[in-house]
Amino acid sequence: MAEKNVGNSPDPSRRSFLKYTGTAIGGAVVGGVIGSAISGGFTKKSTTPSPSPSASPQVQAGMDYNRAPMFFNQAQLQMTEAAAERIFPKDDNGPGASELGVAFYIDHQLASPWGVNARTYRTGPFVKGEATQGDYLSIERHELITMGLQSMEDASKAKYTKSFVELAPEEQDAILTSMEKGEINVVNGVTGKTFFNQFRVLVMEGVYADPLYGGNKDMQGWKMRKYPGNQMSYVTIIDKDQFAAMEPRSLHDHFVH
Repeated sequence: MAEKNVGNSPDPSRRSFLKYTGTAIGGAVVGGVIGSAISGGFTKKSTTPSPSPSASPQVQAGMDYNRAPMFFNQAQLQMTEAAAERIFPKDDNGPGASELGVAFYIDHQLASPWGVNARTYRTGPFVKGEATQGDYLSIERHELITMGLQSMEDASKAKYTKSFVELAPEEQDAILTSMEKGEINVVNGVTGKTFFNQFRVLVMEGVYADPLYGGNKDMQGWKMRKYPGNQMSYVTIIDKDQFAAMEPRSLHDHFVH
């Protein structure tokens, strides 16, 4: 069939088609471009008005996008927040764990490699060590926390017929005390004492860690302790005999924009 066209001038419509689709350049054909050429999309003007810039979602000033769950479901996050507030409650000295965002710190830690014991020796045997050795568990940290929360919830419903987040503060304290004493079982070989000890450490970390990690909102945990945070230098106050109060700084403050 090709021989019949030898000597004939190219078809103008075909030449126009190749010109607009770019087929003549390297022999590459893009389906979307072809579709636009065939439908006359290169010459047509769109009748649909472009979206107005005002139609874009508005970003709220001061929005903290770090305060969002990455690991917990909503029920687990609420239980974590309630339990953390009982361990570090709001008082006259300043905000409690809830306001400081401690639950989000714990959530982010469990979502990280730390939550799955990524850098921990994980080969058995898993035996109970001495009191000075600490726990060496066969389950991962995120499992300890989630199963501990579930055991706490089950104990609350068994004792008070209510969810933990619905309990009065003194009732929540009673459940947490039982966990601390090891009276509530989490899973075979693991009691609530192991869960409570790990949970309490996470709460205190969330109160005093750099805000980068999700807790210590607005460095309020540091401000309550008059802790200076991440300062680059102390040369201006190192010779002073009196305590020098400094406005705390976070790692974010050293970021060059």
